[in-house]
Amino acid sequence: MSQATENLYQYDEEFRDTLGTVDEKGKRVWVYPKKPGGSYHRARIIVTIVLLTIFFTGPFIKIGGQPFLLLNIFERRFVILGQAFWPQDFFLLALTLITLFVFIILFTVVFGRVWCGWACPQTLFMEMVFRKIEYLIEGNANQQRKLNQAPWTGEKIFKKGLKQFIFITISVLISHTAMAYLIGIEQVKVIVSHPPTENLAGFFGLVAFTGIFYGVFAWFREQACVAVCPYGRLQGVLLDKNSIVVAYDWVRGEPRGKLKKGAVDTSKGDCVDCKLCVHVCPTGIDIRNGTQLDCVNCTACIDACDDVMLKVGKPKGLIRYASYNSIKDGIAKLVTPRVIGYSFVLLALLTLLSFMLATRSDVETTVLKVPGTLYQRADDGAITNLYNVEFVNKTFEDITLEVKAESPEGAVLSKVGEQEVVVPAGEMLKSVYFIKIPAEKIQTAKTVVVVGVYKDGKLIEKLKVKFIGPVKAINN
Repeated sequence: MSQATENLYQYDEEFRDTLGTVDEKGKRVWVYPKKPGGSYHRARIIVTIVLLTIFFTGPFIKIGGQPFLLLNIFERRFVILGQAFWPQDFFLLALTLITLFVFIILFTVVFGRVWCGWACPQTLFMEMVFRKIEYLIEGNANQQRKLNQAPWTGEKIFKKGLKQFIFITISVLISHTAMAYLIGIEQVKVIVSHPPTENLAGFFGLVAFTGIFYGVFAWFREQACVAVCPYGRLQGVLLDKNSIVVAYDWVRGEPRGKLKKGAVDTSKGDCVDCKLCVHVCPTGIDIRNGTQLDCVNCTACIDACDDVMLKVGKPKGLIRYASYNSIKDGIAKLVTPRVIGYSFVLLALLTLLSFMLATRSDVETTVLKVPGTLYQRADDGAITNLYNVEFVNKTFEDITLEVKAESPEGAVLSKVGEQEVVVPAGEMLKSVYFIKIPAEKIQTAKTVVVVGVYKDGKLIEKLKVKFIGPVKAINN
């Protein structure tokens, strides 16, 4: 395409000043997308079945007798792939979230919003579940529009009532499943099988979840992606001209114009301006205007355009996964300095996270001197300090521990009360200990004592604590 022609068909940027789902008066425009179909849509159906199967069966899956995934923020207890994480592991959670965020940045820089179109729960449920039910009951886009504009008749009441009943039923199912990831499937079973009065918090939580899911999928719909989700707005800083997104090939498609099958018209591009890519879009945008925050990369426009191209005898791919530079210059470049930089950061974070997980102890011990206490002199002249010791068991089994003073020489650690230390599964145990050191072994006012924690005779943790003694103890 010549420079003059390219300038002639520059995109009209006015579309960026408005939303496709809001009119000039600020009133919402209800979207009636045409029923999608095609190879990409069939692939998305398969992906959806796999992901929703994992979602709904996840609470029932056990690994080593523990949940596959549990994010109990109420009790600050987390289980990921059968491994328990506690508040003491907060740094691991923070590191995991940072790693995930960097991965999302890298993935978006390279592949755009593939997540939104193929794996986001909002898109999966809205387009592949609720919208499918709507098509089944009310028909295609034009039939839905006519039904909504028609007077209330027995048929309309039946269709609307049946649709809303199914929507509420699915919302109830989703809310119970989501709650199971938060409090555990056993607790959800208790809430469901007992009167609401016995567990009001759980009951109202499920009602609130159901209301939120129903409101989002029955009414709010695409606005969750357009107006609420921050990920779409992050595109502005994450995407560049080498990012792979759902894109319209303006070089090949412009100028637009009607075209008959088999006809040859060199003055027109391949786009026949049928606007099916607009009619099938669930967020109501025109992909031919370029990358927009409303686009969730659902590929519905690709399937619609490919079908038209086949009918008019043109090659498929007028709308396809492509980058701006690959369309403009015909060169696809995935590995850029920006991608290399993010990849290096991600690799470093993954290495650090893997190391932290591999060296993570089953028990975390904290030794602190009892506040407000000084050293004491025992009958034999030795110096003693009193300590609070906390043991956190990060496993799902009771653990028996033994605590010893490793150094300095002659230091003895003894427990106040019952000597055996048994830390219950997933709980914290608090104990009080004395550390006694012969006076002649104390060289300074603050001596560092190394304490070893043993499990089944194996050293699992070493800690350093400060021991306070008289400055002139060595001279006594």
